[in-house]
Amino acid sequence: MTELDLSELFSMDDAGGDPEQRIPLPTPDEEVEMSNADIPDTLPILALRNTVLFPGVVLPITVGRDTSLQLVREAFEHDRLIGVVAQRESQVEDPTPDDLYDVGTVAEILKLIKMPDGSKSIVIQGKRRIEIGTYTQQEPYFRAEVEAVHDPKPDEDLEIQALIHSIKELAVQIVNKSPNLPSEAAEAIENIESPTFLIHFIASNLQVEVEKKQDILATRPVTERANKVLDQLNEELQVLELSEEIRSRVKTDVDEQQREYLLRQQLKAIQEELGEGAGGGEIQELRERAAEKDLPEEAREQLEKQLTRLERTNPAAPDYAVTRNYVDWILDLPWLEYSEDQLDIERAETILDEDHYGLEDVKERILEYLAVLKLKGDMKAPILCLHGPPGVGKTSLGKSVARALGRKFVRMSLGGVRDEAEIRGHRRTYVGALPGRILQGLKKASTNNPVFMLDEVDKLDSGFRGDPSSALLEVLDPEQNDNFNDHYLELDYDLSKVLFVATANYIERIPAPLRDRMEMIEINGYTQNEKLQIAKQYLLPRQIEENGLTEDQVRFTDDALMLLIDGYTRESGVRQLERTIGAVCRGVVKKVATGKIESTTVETDDIEPYIGARKYFSEVAERTEVPGVATGLAWTPTGGDILFIEASLSRGSGRMILTGQLGDVMKESAQAALSYVKARADELGIPQDAFRYWDVHVHVPAGAVPKDGPSAGTSILAALVSAFTQRRVKHTVAMTGEITLRGLVLPVGGIKEKVLAAKRAGIERVVLPKKNEKDVKEIADEALDGITITYAERVDSVIDTVLEDNAVTDPEAFFTVPETEKRLHSGPTNGTSEENPVVVR
Repeated sequence: MTELDLSELFSMDDAGGDPEQRIPLPTPDEEVEMSNADIPDTLPILALRNTVLFPGVVLPITVGRDTSLQLVREAFEHDRLIGVVAQRESQVEDPTPDDLYDVGTVAEILKLIKMPDGSKSIVIQGKRRIEIGTYTQQEPYFRAEVEAVHDPKPDEDLEIQALIHSIKELAVQIVNKSPNLPSEAAEAIENIESPTFLIHFIASNLQVEVEKKQDILATRPVTERANKVLDQLNEELQVLELSEEIRSRVKTDVDEQQREYLLRQQLKAIQEELGEGAGGGEIQELRERAAEKDLPEEAREQLEKQLTRLERTNPAAPDYAVTRNYVDWILDLPWLEYSEDQLDIERAETILDEDHYGLEDVKERILEYLAVLKLKGDMKAPILCLHGPPGVGKTSLGKSVARALGRKFVRMSLGGVRDEAEIRGHRRTYVGALPGRILQGLKKASTNNPVFMLDEVDKLDSGFRGDPSSALLEVLDPEQNDNFNDHYLELDYDLSKVLFVATANYIERIPAPLRDRMEMIEINGYTQNEKLQIAKQYLLPRQIEENGLTEDQVRFTDDALMLLIDGYTRESGVRQLERTIGAVCRGVVKKVATGKIESTTVETDDIEPYIGARKYFSEVAERTEVPGVATGLAWTPTGGDILFIEASLSRGSGRMILTGQLGDVMKESAQAALSYVKARADELGIPQDAFRYWDVHVHVPAGAVPKDGPSAGTSILAALVSAFTQRRVKHTVAMTGEITLRGLVLPVGGIKEKVLAAKRAGIERVVLPKKNEKDVKEIADEALDGITITYAERVDSVIDTVLEDNAVTDPEAFFTVPETEKRLHSGPTNGTSEENPVVVR
C-alpha cells in the first residue's frame, strides 16, 4: 500500500543528512524560471530504477553502473545537466532505449560524493520535463535528442485552488496519522507555495509503482496531474484510517514476539476490506479446487471445516502449514476418480502371454477374475498373493495385470518395513506427519482402482513402533477395506476397488491372519525348456537393446543358451540367467567397439572366453561308491537342489551324532529314522551288536548352510539302512518324503523344484510319496523327459527301490565285536539312556 516518506528530503544536505543545511524549496517564480530555462538539444541520459524524478524535486542517487559513473563524472565537469529517465523493468541490468520511458526530467547535479565502497552518490534536482527523441549515442553511455515539455504556470482559477487545498489537507492528515513521518513534514507541506511543485513533490514521495509515477509525470494538464495525486492520497488516507480502526479493534498489550502477529492481523483486515480475502489468493485457489473436486460427503465437510480454519489462521503460525498440508492431501487423493477397466478377455490373455512365458495357472486365475468382473459389473477386488522363488516374474506379472486391465500400476516394497505408521500414517500432531504409504501410492496413481503391488510381503518386520503386518489386516480384508482409516487423514477411504497383488518367497513367514486374507497362487520354477524360451523371447532381446547392440550384430545359438542355463546358473527363476546373458553381450560390445568384429554368433565354445569357466557340473560324478551315502532332494528359496546325506559308523557305545547345521525338525526326522531301523533290524539283516557297540554319525554337507524340514526323512533312512546293511544306494536315484515310525511315507512340498533339480544333477529315478502324484501331473512333459518317477506309500518300498541288492561287506562280519570289548561296554543297548545319551552337534 502507499506510504509517504517525506522526512528525508526536508532535512537532507548535500551529503544526505545535516538538518542545519537544508536545500531551499523553490518559489513559484523560481519554478517558472526553471521551467523556461534553455536546455541543450542533446543530453546524456541516466536510467533510474524503481523511481521517477519530478521537476523541482531533490533526489539522492547511488551510482553503481560503470557507464553511469562515466556519465556522471563527465557531466559534473561540464554543465552538470543530464536527462533522467525511468526504466520500464527494474530488473534489467543493461537497459536499451526500448527499456526506457519516453518522458523524463532534465536534472542538475548538485553534489557528487565518493562512497567508501568505491561507488558514487549524487544529489540531483529536477528542472523541467522533457520528451526523449532519437538516441544519438549508446556507448559508453546514452545520449539523446530532447525536447522540453511546455509546463506553463497554472491559472489561478477555483478548480486548481480547490485541488491544491485538498492535496495539502490530505497530505497533512496523512502525516499526522502516520507514526513514521515527522510532524515537521506537515509544516513544510503547508509552506510550499508553488502548486506544480506541490504536485510533483507529493507524487515523488508516494510509495507506488513506477508505472503510476510515470503516468503522473507524463500527464500534461496540471489539473489532471493534481487529480491523479489526489486519488492516491485518498487511498492512502483510507488505509491509514482503516489501520487505526484495526488497532482500536485489536486490543494489544504487545511484546516483541506478538508484534509480527499484530502486523499480520492488520494486513489481513486490510485485504478483507479491499476484497482480497485473508491469505491472498491462496485460500481462493483452494476453494476453487475444492469446488471442482468430486468428494464424499464426509470428506467435503472436513475440507470445508479446514478451509475455514485456514482462513482464520495466521500464515506465519505453525498450524497454518500443517492445516494447508492436510487440505492439499484431501484435494490430491483420488476419492472418486476411477480408470475404466478394459474387460476384453481375449486382449488380456494376449497381453499376459506377450509379457510372460508359461505361468498358465496364474494367468488362468487372473482371467477368471476378469471374466467375473465383466459379467457382474462390480465385485470386491480379490487379494492375490504370488509366492515362489526369486526371479520367476512375480513383480513383473503385476505390471502385466495392470496393463491387461488398463489400470495404473503402483509398487510398494515392504522389505524391512517395521513401523506401523508406514501403513496407517502418522497422526497430525507429529512434526512432519504424512499419510501411510498406501494413500501415498494412491495419490501417485491418481485413480482409486489401480493395481497395487505389495512386494516382499513376507519380509515385513515388527519393532517397538508396532507391527505393520497387523496394520495390513484392514487394508487386505475385502470385507472391511471399503472404509480404511488412515491416522493422518482420519477419514474413511474406500480401498475396495484396488486390486492388491502381494508377492512373497516364504509364505511361512507371512503371519497367519494376514495369509488368511489372501488368495495364494504358487509360481514354481521354470523348466530348462521354459528358461530357453524365456531367454530367446524376452531376456536376450532386452539385453541386446540395453547394451547398445542390434539383433544383426549378435546372435546366440540354442546350445549356447542351454550352456548358460546349466553351467553358469543354478536357480528356479531367470534373474541370474539374464545377468549372465548381459555379461556375454558386454563382451561382444567390447569387441565391436574396438573394431575387432562387426557381428558374431555366440556358440558354446565362445562362452568361456567371455565370462570364464563353467561354474556348475552334473552332481552324479561326485557320488561315492561307499555305503551310507544317499541323495535327497531339497527346496530352497532359489529353487530345488540335491542334498547328500552321509551316514558313517565307528566303534562306540550306540550314540547318534548329527552335524551339518540341522534344524529341530530335521534332527527329529533322523531320530525317527534310526528308531525305525532298530525296530526292523531283524528284517533288514542288521545284527543287534551294530546298535550297541557302534556309533552312527549322520552328516549333511554344506555345513555352513542351515537346513530343516521333514522331507529328508526317506533320504536319512536310506543312508542309515545303507550304512548298517552295507548295501550301497544307487547313484542314479534321489528321493524325498517324510517318514513315520509306522513306516509310512508322507507327502512334502516343492515337488516341481525338486524334480527339476534332480534332472539338472543327472538323476535318472526320483522316489516320491504316493500322495504327491497329483503334483507331478502339473509338471510339463518335457521337464520329465529322461526321469522315471517312482511313488512309495511305505518305507519298505523306498528301501527296495533305492538300495542295491548285494552288500559290499557281510554285515555279520562287519559288526563282529570281540568278547573282551563287549564286557567293557556292558549296559543298555538303546543308546538313549543317561549312560549313552544321543549327542546332537
